[in-house]
Amino acid sequence: MKPKEFSNILSAIVILAIVLGFQFPFDKFFEVENLARSFVFSAIIIFIGVFARKFAADKLDCDVEHEMWRWQRFGYKPHHYLKEGLPAGIALPLFFSLFSLGSVKLLTVLNYYAAPLRRRAARRFGYFSYGELSEYHNGLIGAAGIAAILLLSFVSYFIPGASLLAKYSAYYAFWNMLPLSFLDGTLIFFGSRVLWATLALFAILFTGFAIIIP
Repeated sequence: MKPKEFSNILSAIVILAIVLGFQFPFDKFFEVENLARSFVFSAIIIFIGVFARKFAADKLDCDVEHEMWRWQRFGYKPHHYLKEGLPAGIALPLFFSLFSLGSVKLLTVLNYYAAPLRRRAARRFGYFSYGELSEYHNGLIGAAGIAAILLLSFVSYFIPGASLLAKYSAYYAFWNMLPLSFLDGTLIFFGSRVLWATLALFAILFTGFAIIIP
């Protein structure tokens, strides 16, 4: 893992921890127990998603790097594009938390970029007979991250004291399944509509369960 990617992941954990811990009245936000729990849950969710994507990428002979989500395109024409992009992974989650007094937790902080490794092009038989990364395989990498987060949510419900982790994991999967910008949902959607619909359905069900069940 490159230093820049590692710093982006740490930044994502901090932002996610702030969003998860932010609540009204505000004095509860600064409680040590609340901050510690939010940071631990954020680290678990982020690292599970990152590890799952990297594992899937390795199986597909690809490399994947993560960075803070940046919003670059604002229209459909070619010139409707911001070269540097806006730090949406920082600004939007914090804005929604502040505006809603912590009731709306927008858990979209990271996106990923995948590229084929040299050994992928060297394969002549089996599943890979070309070196380029298809949209389908790129979508599979994102799907692996979402599936791992949903699995984390399911398992956490059966762990004493981890019900909040189950809820936050479900919320994280739901928000990142939205087909917006370069979020996981967009890459999965263009890779396979069927796969996106299946994961989106599970994300909605898990999120609904998280909202209804205390």
